[in-house]
Amino acid sequence: MELLTASSATFSPLPSNFPSFTFKATISKLVFTAMLVTSTTIALSETPSLALSEENRLFLEAWRTIDRAYVDKTFNGQSWFRYRENALRNEPMNTREETYLAIRKMLATLDDPFTRFLEPEKFNSLRSGTQGALTGVGLSIGYPTASDGSSAGLVVISSMPGGPANRAGILSGDVILAIDDTSTESMGIYDAAERLQGPEGSPVELTVRSGAEIRHLALTREKVSLNPVKSRLCVVPGPGKSSPRIGYIKLTSFNQNASGAVREAIDTLRSNSVNAFVLDLRDNSGGLFPEGIEIAKIWLDKGVIVYICDSRGVRDIYDTDGTDALAASEPLAVLVNKGTASASEILAGALKDNKRAVLFGEPTYGKGKIQSVFQLSDGSGLAVTVARYETPAHTDIDKVGVIPDHPLPKTFPKDEDGFCGCLQDSASTCNMNGGQLFAR
Repeated sequence: MELLTASSATFSPLPSNFPSFTFKATISKLVFTAMLVTSTTIALSETPSLALSEENRLFLEAWRTIDRAYVDKTFNGQSWFRYRENALRNEPMNTREETYLAIRKMLATLDDPFTRFLEPEKFNSLRSGTQGALTGVGLSIGYPTASDGSSAGLVVISSMPGGPANRAGILSGDVILAIDDTSTESMGIYDAAERLQGPEGSPVELTVRSGAEIRHLALTREKVSLNPVKSRLCVVPGPGKSSPRIGYIKLTSFNQNASGAVREAIDTLRSNSVNAFVLDLRDNSGGLFPEGIEIAKIWLDKGVIVYICDSRGVRDIYDTDGTDALAASEPLAVLVNKGTASASEILAGALKDNKRAVLFGEPTYGKGKIQSVFQLSDGSGLAVTVARYETPAHTDIDKVGVIPDHPLPKTFPKDEDGFCGCLQDSASTCNMNGGQLFAR
């Protein structure tokens, strides 16, 4: 995940009993509402009878955060309290680096690649990724799945349109084999994200496998603007005044600007008398969980949006009563592909299961876990898997994805100009068997 959505992580708020603040002033979209949860005071009575140093206390902060928030209350089949006691007695914590190492070793016992420690500078980098811009090559990456056909390397979930990687021809489904001659075979996605980011104008070399072809690419890092929405009015030729007017909306990320930008696009298109919408979620690797919920409310007049579940079952339900609906009546088609992940899958699943939209494309990525980000007292942080989610039909899409209603032709265009041209050309892939692909 190079946009710090490399894992396509969806970030969500936690229950109200967690002291917290949100980046609401500046943040929006690895998968975040990245809700930062402030550090929790540890009662001395809950720690072993040892003299606690400042380093011990920081370790305990991290331990307690996992204890309270982690989705798996078996903690990967271990006694979490015994681990704490053993670590405080046996792990060296004389310096900050030693404490960070002890925290990392603790998290490694969970065997969860999405729960990880963030040093202060990495924590700040995470925040910048949800605020709307970062410097890198414009890739969102994830771990390979069985459908990828290989366990070596890291898989491209999406390539930011117009970014350095996209211009070099790197596409969803390609495999990153090496970054600056360092193999990615055993590299974590967050390590990869840090290697892909860097100062604006600095070089980075990638070894990429596209199908059977292996390419060596030299890219230059740029400031990648995460403007989440592009829209276009597409007028389809028809007899008389009955020409269909379709509003095309391309949503590329769920940052803090996403729901507002979608509303603005709908208002603009409505002022041009559209009578149907197409929402394009292809290669949208996710982001802030609350933005996914807010965008679902725009299209739904009522219904469940998503179920939040933990090891005991359904923990919370997000639904809508139509109060925030803006476009709940016009015909709606949603475009998805294997680069559609995390918050995008929540939105696509909600629109499909509520029978609000018809989905076109291919099965989505299949990221059904939710992470929240917690800030520790020294400015470092933890990204923690706090829940999994199910669609309104109680489908667990993790590693499976949302299944569309209809496929799209492989040559189907991926940008707004190409889409409109496709609709207007009676011989194009948008017109099959003499009828429009989006006839409804």
